[in-house]
Amino acid sequence: MNAEQNSPDVDLAALRGNPSFVWRDGQERRLAMVRRYAPLEGRRVLDVGCGIGMYTAAFLRYTPHVFGIELEAARAREARSRTTGVAQSVGEFLPFRSASFDVVFSHEVLEHVADDLLCAREMVRVTRPGGRIVIFVPNRLYFFETHGIYWRGRYHFGNKPLVNWLPNALRNRLAPHVRAYTIAGLRRLFAGLPVRLIVHTQVFPGYDNIVARAPRLGRGLQQLTYRLEHTPGRVFGLSHFLVWEVRA
Repeated sequence: MNAEQNSPDVDLAALRGNPSFVWRDGQERRLAMVRRYAPLEGRRVLDVGCGIGMYTAAFLRYTPHVFGIELEAARAREARSRTTGVAQSVGEFLPFRSASFDVVFSHEVLEHVADDLLCAREMVRVTRPGGRIVIFVPNRLYFFETHGIYWRGRYHFGNKPLVNWLPNALRNRLAPHVRAYTIAGLRRLFAGLPVRLIVHTQVFPGYDNIVARAPRLGRGLQQLTYRLEHTPGRVFGLSHFLVWEVRA
């Protein structure tokens, strides 16, 4: 894909982000993190913004009660080829009754929705008391803006260094299409809601592309940055990992 020329595919990537197209070690690692804090066995699970259904299908290893919502029709259709129970919907108005799910999962989606505050409230609404909400979103302190930027009227896809470290006014001119969250900003989405914080940390990438091309380099990056996740250096990770438990 030529990032210099906008096309429908590029415009969609800018607006909605690219979902997980393949399942690799990085996704498997994140799935293990979900299972550590939100047991899936036999539970009712909702994947909010499921893309083409990679995580939705992975949840079927542990429970048959898996549902997903996806805004883009083509992606929702592809997700349905992997699992039933996928509806076309926005995250701000989930088409489910209150307290319907044991686990609500959102993977790199909140940064793209029109109203992230309303989406957060909807996730809480459809989660039963004692159920858990599991969220991954971009970290404002990561060294790269991974979604790309707009420059001189064109969208340029790919990792752009230090964009998220710029002042808000400048950062939002370059990347008006996607949010990146600070720790405080992410927690504010759930302020005043009936939830209890279980864990909030940051995680580094899986480096799957680098491992495939240069295994020694990729494995070295994994060892280094995965160790950082257990130090204050985790604040520079790629994504926030956040788990809330819904109170009665």
